Amino acid sequence: MTSIIEIGVDRIAEYASIPSRLLVRSKLDLFLMERGLGGMILQEVPVDPPYFKDYDSFGELPTDWPNKFDVRNWGFFLATDGALWVGAAAVAFDTTGVFMLEARRDLAVLWDIRVVPQAQGRGVGRMLFEQAVLWSRLRGCTQMKIETQNVNVPACRFYHHMGCQLGEIHRFGYAAVPHVAQEVMLNWYFTISEDLEDGNRQFEVK
Repeated sequence: MTSIIEIGVDRIAEYASIPSRLLVRSKLDLFLMERGLGGMILQEVPVDPPYFKDYDSFGELPTDWPNKFDVRNWGFFLATDGALWVGAAAVAFDTTGVFMLEARRDLAVLWDIRVVPQAQGRGVGRMLFEQAVLWSRLRGCTQMKIETQNVNVPACRFYHHMGCQLGEIHRFGYAAVPHVAQEVMLNWYFTISEDLEDGNRQFEVK
């Protein structure tokens, strides 16, 4: 049975041991109507040949976060199935220098969520997402924001299924990063209900 525990930053190396890798089979191409004045359309198209995108092979590793940010207001979670780690998630809140937080005290950011391939499709991601929402709710947040890309169609479908709304389409969000410059940044927002039931979930800190 899968369970979620909250961990301290001292265990970030265990968090980082869980891979974050995606097989890209399709992408959401962005089409502009009348150069954008007529609207935008996201249309799924196949990628041929498919390729793997390893989120940990470029940019920041989880072990880099404490060195770059003040993570005292962050939440870190591990999903365990017996003795195995099968997933992880991180939530950022009220942290100076984190642009995604938009200088808001009522906004949390689901900074990272990952599930090992063999556990995907078993509800682990949903459990981590729900824990992140509850953690944010307990800190007075009214929204949770999540960044993904147009090449991560499974993530987009997951966030849509969880009730998120697409709030931002940033065509040139990665223009400064050559190997992903053609990807489109998609920011999702989840509205946290004020009457969210929080009595039925407990965090275990180890």
